[in-house]
Order: sequence, then C-alpha cells, then structure tokens
Amino acid sequence: MTTGIEKITFNGLPAVRITAPDGATATILNLGAHIVSWIPAGGDERLYLSDKSAFKVGEAVRGGVPVCFPQFGGRGNLPKHGFARLVEWTETESRVGKDFATATFTLTDDEASRKIWPHAFAVELTVLISGQRLDIELGVKNQGENALSFTGALHTYLRMREVEEVKIEGLHGLRYLDAPTGVEHDETGVDLTIEAETDRVYFDANRPVLVREPHRSLGIGKENFADVVVWNPWEKNSAAIADLPDNGFRYMLCVEAAAVNKPVELAPGAEWWGRQTIAAL
Repeated sequence: MTTGIEKITFNGLPAVRITAPDGATATILNLGAHIVSWIPAGGDERLYLSDKSAFKVGEAVRGGVPVCFPQFGGRGNLPKHGFARLVEWTETESRVGKDFATATFTLTDDEASRKIWPHAFAVELTVLISGQRLDIELGVKNQGENALSFTGALHTYLRMREVEEVKIEGLHGLRYLDAPTGVEHDETGVDLTIEAETDRVYFDANRPVLVREPHRSLGIGKENFADVVVWNPWEKNSAAIADLPDNGFRYMLCVEAAAVNKPVELAPGAEWWGRQTIAAL
C-alpha cells in the first residue's frame, strides 16, 4: 500500500491521488478540482463515475463530486452549474498526517471568467480523508471592489448497489422544491425512496442525512450550506443523457450540500466557507 501524495494521469487528465496511513484514498482532477474517487479505509469505492464521461477541459465529468460555482443549475445566465467545473484549478498544498491525507486546489478569476461573470474572486477546495470519512470544504473570497453573490453545490454522486433499495432519512418535515414541476411541498414521508425521477431542493436542511442501503449506509453532514439537493434522473432521463449509461440511474444517487434557495452574498473583501462530510457506516 502506498501512503502519500501521487501526481497521476486519470483518463488522460492530470490528477492527484492522496492516500492516508490507514489506506483511505481519494483522487482529485486538476480539472474542476473534481473528486472522481473515494475509497474509505478497508472499503469499496463510494462515488459513482460514469464510464461514458468526457474527460476534456471545457466539458463536465459525469459523476464524482463536481463543484457547482458560481451558479447552481440554470438559475442565472452562466453555463449550467457555473464554470468552475469546466476549467483547470491549481493544486496548492497536499500532505499526509498521522491519520489523514489532504489536498487543496484553488481557482481565481481570469480574463475568460470576467467576460461572463465580472467579479474578482478566489475559490479554494480542500479534500481531507481519514478512516471512513471524506471532508470537502469550499471557500470563497470576494477580491473585488463590488459585492458579489453566488449559488452552488458539492454535486456528489454516490455509488449505490441498487437505488430502488435505498432509503434516505433526515428530510421529514422540510420544505422542498420539486424542480420538474416548479412546485413546493412539505416532506411528509419518514424515509424518501427513489421510485421515479427525483429532483428536489430541500430548504434550510440543518439535520444530518442518512442514505441507507441493505448492509451499509452513508451519513452526510454539512456546515454553512443551507440546502440539500436530491437527484436521480430515472430511466427515461438516464437514457437521454449522452454521458450516462442507460441503466446508470440504478447505481447512482446525488445527495449534496448546496446553497440554492438564498444566494450567498459577499461584500468586498468578505469570505465564506461551506463544508460537507460523508461517513461510511
């Protein structure tokens, strides 16, 4: 077993693989600071990655953990989910400690970004693995002279053995937007099961979420992200997505920390951070 930091090529793209002393590993592309693999210590791969993904600068990778910034979905005039996932980030620090491994990537504004989003900014993504945990922290600083606002998410694709057997706990009583219909509802179910297309934004979701499968689970916690997004395209939409296998919906589920309903507002010089923690149980 290799412990440490490796500069590798992953499907033709530069990447960093970090391995903690306990054997936990994660692989992060320079493109988008995109996490494409997370294997807890002694465990199996827990992120879904489509084998039909395009691995090219300027194109989104389907699966893993795309960073949606500075726009979630189509809520604005930018490319869907913003531009951060489509461009190269810079690895600024990677290290291994007694019981963890971590890597940090940064992105700042440039001429191309200012043409479509006229703000000076610095974004930092830090990935830390230890044992059964994956911690992802996104930090944003307004480096300009004018206020800025953004929406975003850590758009996490979880690998499922069979999505129809999954139960999602921790959403009961929350208000949510059903994206396909544009209608808001209150979550009345104790558990959320995936039996059809599911595309929901749960507002002010301050409780941990448990994604339960037979014989294993994932606990998901967050800080400073107000919302939780749950998405599965189901059969018809999966077949229509070019970079997703027709049956891909069966083996993936997006449950992600997000800032969607209320944009984050940053005054000049102000900073914000949000964190998502996933624990294999």
